Amino acid sequence: MADDIPQKTPSKKPLVTAGAWAEARSLVHQHRHRLLLGMSLMLVSRLAGLVLPGLSGYVVDDVIAEGRSDMLVPLALAAAGATLVQASTGFALSQVLGVAAQRAITEMRKRVQRHITRLPVSYFDSTQTGVLISRVMSDAEGIRNLVGTGLAQLTGGVVTATLGLGVLFYLNWRLTTLTLLILVLFGFVMAKGFSKLRPLFRERGKINAEVTGRLAETLGGVRIIKAYSVEKREQLVFAKGAHRLLRNVAKSVTGVSATTSAASLVIGLISALMIVMGGRAIIDGFWTVGDMLQYLVFTGVVVAPVVQIASIGTQITEAFAGLDRIREILGTATEIDEDESRQSIDTLRGDIELEGVTFSYTEGVPVLSDVSLTAPAGTTTALVGSSGSGKSTLVSLVMAFNRPQTGRVLVDGMDLADVRLADYRSQLGVVLQENFLFDGSVAQNIGFARRHATRAEIEEVSRLAHCDEFIRGFPEGYDTIVGERGIKLSGGQRQRVAIARAILADPRILILDEATSSLDSESEAMIQAGLRALRQGRTTFVIAHRLSTIQSADQILVLEQGRIVERGTHRELLAAGGRYRELYDTQYRFEQDQFINPGEDFTPEPEKVEVPKAGAGGGSTRL
Repeated sequence: MADDIPQKTPSKKPLVTAGAWAEARSLVHQHRHRLLLGMSLMLVSRLAGLVLPGLSGYVVDDVIAEGRSDMLVPLALAAAGATLVQASTGFALSQVLGVAAQRAITEMRKRVQRHITRLPVSYFDSTQTGVLISRVMSDAEGIRNLVGTGLAQLTGGVVTATLGLGVLFYLNWRLTTLTLLILVLFGFVMAKGFSKLRPLFRERGKINAEVTGRLAETLGGVRIIKAYSVEKREQLVFAKGAHRLLRNVAKSVTGVSATTSAASLVIGLISALMIVMGGRAIIDGFWTVGDMLQYLVFTGVVVAPVVQIASIGTQITEAFAGLDRIREILGTATEIDEDESRQSIDTLRGDIELEGVTFSYTEGVPVLSDVSLTAPAGTTTALVGSSGSGKSTLVSLVMAFNRPQTGRVLVDGMDLADVRLADYRSQLGVVLQENFLFDGSVAQNIGFARRHATRAEIEEVSRLAHCDEFIRGFPEGYDTIVGERGIKLSGGQRQRVAIARAILADPRILILDEATSSLDSESEAMIQAGLRALRQGRTTFVIAHRLSTIQSADQILVLEQGRIVERGTHRELLAAGGRYRELYDTQYRFEQDQFINPGEDFTPEPEKVEVPKAGAGGGSTRL
């Protein structure tokens, strides 16, 4: 692991990108009916909220000053009715738009997750898991302020402030003009504040994703961390990331606090103006006390929505930042997009051919160079060579996880680049060195590739893979929960479950990448029969370091530095005395050293190999 969370230099971007605007418009249009209903309820609620301020002047001037007690009950009923309407519409608003917001968040999460799962494998190789989780869970949360109450409150605030200003102009246009100038200045300050806050919110999402990704790596690799006693280093790495997030949040809080303080300053300035100009208006007889009270109340009606608009604006700004990040993900082409123009296939024979394939992960550093091979249907091709020679990359091309820069991968004579991946991969089976098991039951993991497989079918393939015995030894048998990544099973048990899963999938093309690496000699001997059953009639690619496991392969390819340096059967390659013979002798000598007492000088006699006569084929033998 790196010693620190990678810090990317933020690039200059528009405050709100065209993609984010397009996504926002699409969301609003999709939920337009609920939003219109919500805005209607909001307007009714805000209009009802103007009744009490409007009655305040009448209560002081007409009821109290003139002693008209007959108006008390009608005014009280009007106030109560307005309050009831306001409360009812407020509740209905939360139900209408609250549900809409949660539905929109859920649909957005489903949409982003669906898109992510369709992205090419190469995308996951260069993107942290925490970043993707943040896009699905955190960024989608922000859209509640677009399709929830946020947008409706913003609209309602504008309407309320406009109506309140109209009343204030009617009561005293001079004082209102000055008040409006202060509010305009406040709006200018808010706009500048938002321009500073938007990049902070956008950067916060990135930092949060990076910290989350590193935390996921730490928790996933906790055994390695503890084995090497580097807990303090990981704590320091996380602390650095957390402090980066803290600094960002602190700046955001400072900015939001500044806008709140500016709102308080606005209220103070307007109050001072009203004391001076309102008091003079009463002294001059231009206003009554009721007029003064009414003006004060309506000033609150205007200022409160303006302050609320500032708060909602911050939330909507954060929502746009999230939409911007989501849009980047959604704008990445998926494998399904590429499949639309490709040829559909039904059943494969399984003929695989590579023609002059070259591939590199980093430009100018080829991993495979001009590789050509033919694997006829139903045969087994073994790949051997030093670490980093390109074996895993070759099978990743066969699985269409990567595409060659030059050359072609053919399946049944068709260019794999022209075949629908969904159709092709449905006929692939994979057993890897580190097989991934999901946190479910043993039966669910075996039946992963065939969702509707019966328990009898699952038990049958388990017997073939020699895992039925240890599964039945568990108290809950096939319903035993294996834990995250299958942690409750041993490495050999996970390997056998993965083989059972591959047998049940019944693939035409099979990839075995160190399929017996996690097994001891006894378990390996037991499982060879399962592998033999799995390989029958299937085109199989085997990556193996134990050369004893591939002696029956129809052809063995020796790779070095991305090139095939030797090819042939086990006997042919031993007889050739080349690189394969070197690997075989080295491994044979090592296994003998492990068998005898350590430190004892022992050199085995090399195996005597009978060179096959011309025309004698290395026919397919079985394990």
